[in-house]
Amino acid sequence: MSGLSLFMSFFSAGTFVVWGSVAYQSGWVAIAIQWTMCISGLIIGFVIAPKWQKTGALTAAEYITDRLGYGTQKIYTYLFLMISVFTTGAFLYPVAKIVEVSTGVPIYASIICLGILILAYTAAGGLWAVIVTDVLQFVVLTAAVLIVVPLSLSKVGGVSGFVANAPENFFNFVNEEYSPYFLLAFGLYNLFFIAGNWAYVQRYTSVSTAKDAKKVGWLFGGLYAVSPVIWMLPPMIYRVLNPDLQGLADEGAYLLMCKEVLPVGMLGLMLGGMIFATSSSVNTTLNISAGVLTNDIFKHFRPQTSDQGLVYVGKIATVVLGVITIIVALLVPKLGGIVEVVMSLAALTGGAMFLPPIWALFSKKQTGQSVLAVTLVSLAVNAFFKFLAPSLIEVSLSRAAEMALGVTLPIVLLTITEILFQVKNTSSSQYENYLSLQNEKEREEQENADGNRKGARVIGVGVLSTGGLILILSALAETGALLVGGMGVVVLALGAIIIYKNQSVSQPQEAEKIYQ
Repeated sequence: MSGLSLFMSFFSAGTFVVWGSVAYQSGWVAIAIQWTMCISGLIIGFVIAPKWQKTGALTAAEYITDRLGYGTQKIYTYLFLMISVFTTGAFLYPVAKIVEVSTGVPIYASIICLGILILAYTAAGGLWAVIVTDVLQFVVLTAAVLIVVPLSLSKVGGVSGFVANAPENFFNFVNEEYSPYFLLAFGLYNLFFIAGNWAYVQRYTSVSTAKDAKKVGWLFGGLYAVSPVIWMLPPMIYRVLNPDLQGLADEGAYLLMCKEVLPVGMLGLMLGGMIFATSSSVNTTLNISAGVLTNDIFKHFRPQTSDQGLVYVGKIATVVLGVITIIVALLVPKLGGIVEVVMSLAALTGGAMFLPPIWALFSKKQTGQSVLAVTLVSLAVNAFFKFLAPSLIEVSLSRAAEMALGVTLPIVLLTITEILFQVKNTSSSQYENYLSLQNEKEREEQENADGNRKGARVIGVGVLSTGGLILILSALAETGALLVGGMGVVVLALGAIIIYKNQSVSQPQEAEKIYQ
């Protein structure tokens, strides 16, 4: 469940808008780019996820406090808060774009309405609620996207018709804009981002054992080995069907293909899944950011505030951050479109923010000062070359060079500091204090089987209901009814199996277990 939740948290409507745009323009390159996420997931599973689990911390902020000091954690918190506003804006814009393409509602109205909807939406149940919702959304969207691919291929005469009519070099793994160097740099960025993003770290720390943490990374990597092909084929096929999209119109290529082929009702099911999958991602980031403002900033200045008062402040913080998110999303078209915003944000912040704390997982020498210095210097240099260098020194970096700078600079700086610490043979008192803290912590390793069964049953009921809904839609479909109906039967059976496998343990069985 944590692996599927990590997959769904990383995935959003932006997947279909950002990479769908790249797939429409550049073809197989979009799949090659996303396969770097598969490699990152596998590496994380083998090396980094078990390290996170063994820290005994439940959050990245807790680990940074334990390992690098409270002062370092505070500065990272402020940086995370600033960056999260742009991240949520980048999440909100694609889902509004999908609504615009599907319904004709203007993009600005979609952003405002969806932003208000997400602000009003509140999730109950903590991490369990997020995980259960993510798993259910995974089933809904997987069922929908699997139907799109064969229907899209049939629209252009099958695989042979698609290949024969595709543009020249459409199946190359790289091109001039997305070069091998870009793939390497972007792969490193994904490694740092998936391994170190504060929201994702909880997926590795919340499981019971290091072995389970490995499985989380491996499942993520395995899903990203297959899913990019399924996701990117429809916008690639739409290039053959309609090669005339201009400007930012190619951001809607995936949904335009869906409108061409999906039977009645199925587009609505997919659209609903995309909206609420993305809403979940935005809502999670807003909640984390509001918590930072409330607990790390407001409470620091007003320590005597009651719990009820803190809840009120948290709600106000959520509204304020939500409004800023809506403004950022409205500015995306003026910033060059969602592809430019996502790539620039990745190059500027990915390596600088997330690599240094990960490095400290493996280093006994690094201190809060050295790690923080690498982050701040990297952010400053990246920002200089992005915003100032073109006008001051007439140097404008290509996309590949910008991404390469963003990921290699922190690696170089951390390597230099590590060598200096080794040469001077200095010992870190922070690391020694961290070991003492770890020894004092008592983590609960026993898995709550009843809680897991309850969560799984909720998922089972949701999956069963989704299967029934798809079966009803197959009866209304004028085209592709057999394919839709077959998918409905598969989802229905999956839901029944999940419910059956997670039935409550009867009292005689429980008594026998206790006796044994």
